[in-house]
Amino acid sequence: MEIVFYIALSITVCCVVTLIAAPWFLRPSREERRILEVVSSERPDKRRIGSKEVVKERFLATARAFRARIGLSEDEKLRQRFVSAGLKKGNALDVYVTARFIGPLAGIIGGSFIPGNTAFWCLALAGLGYLLPDIWLTRSVKKRRKRIQKGIPDAIDLLVICVEAGLGLDQAMLRVGQELAVSYPEMNEEFTQINLEQKAGKPRLDAWQGLADRTQLPEFVALVTMLQQTDRFGTPIVRALSRYSEEIRMGRRQHAEEAAAKTKIKILFPLVLFIFPCIFLVLLGPAIIQLAETFGH
Repeated sequence: MEIVFYIALSITVCCVVTLIAAPWFLRPSREERRILEVVSSERPDKRRIGSKEVVKERFLATARAFRARIGLSEDEKLRQRFVSAGLKKGNALDVYVTARFIGPLAGIIGGSFIPGNTAFWCLALAGLGYLLPDIWLTRSVKKRRKRIQKGIPDAIDLLVICVEAGLGLDQAMLRVGQELAVSYPEMNEEFTQINLEQKAGKPRLDAWQGLADRTQLPEFVALVTMLQQTDRFGTPIVRALSRYSEEIRMGRRQHAEEAAAKTKIKILFPLVLFIFPCIFLVLLGPAIIQLAETFGH
C-alpha cells in the first residue's frame, strides 16, 4: 500500500509541475511575440488549424487556468496588491510567483528527510512554503498602509497652508510630497505618481481616485469624495481642506483616547499574573519567614 501511495503521489506531483511549468516552456520567445503583435489583425483567420495546434492551445489554456487558480500566475488583483505594497518593479512579481512555485517543492524535499510521518511533513512544509510569500505580501501591504495613514494629517495640513499661500492644488500637492519625502516617503511616492498621471493626461479626480484605490484607506476615500463635491458644486477648496483637516485631527485624537482607554483593560492581566505576585512576595515574604521561625520555636 505504501508503494501505491508513493506512486500516486509522484504522478500527482508530476502532473501539477507539468501544468505549472508548461506556459513557461511552451510560450513563444520575445522575438516571436513581437512578430505576432506586428502581423496580427482583426480579420477572421480562415486558415486551417491542425489538430496538433488545437491540442497545444487547449493544454496551454488549461495550464494557465490552473496557475491562475492556485495563485502562480499574474492577474490584476495580484498586481494591485503589489502596487499597494509599494513594489512597482517588474521583477518583484516574478520573484513572488517563483517563490510560490519553488516553496512547495522545497518543502516536499525537506519533508522527505524527516524519518517519522514523512507524508505529513511533506504536505505540511509544502503548504507552508506556498503560504509564506502571500503572508509576506499581506504584511507588506498592511505596513505601508499604516505608514501612509500616519502621514495623512500632516499632508492635509501642509496642503491647506500651500493652497492658502496661493498655490494651485496640483502644485501644492507636489510641494507637499517634496516636504514629506524624508519623514513619509510613501506619501511622496503617491503624490509624485498622481502628478505624473496628470501630466500624462489623466483627469485630476481620476488620478485621486486611483490613489484611493491603491491605498484603500478611508481617509483618502473621503478626501476624493470631498474633492469631487467641491469640483461639482464650486465650494472653495481651502475651506473644504481646512474642515477635513480638523476632522482628521479629531478622529486621530479620538483613536488615541480609545487606545488609552483599552490600555487599562489590557494591563489588568499582566498586573494580576506577574506584577502582584512579585509585590506580595517582596512585601509579605520576610513576614512569613519570621512567623514561620517564631511558630517553629
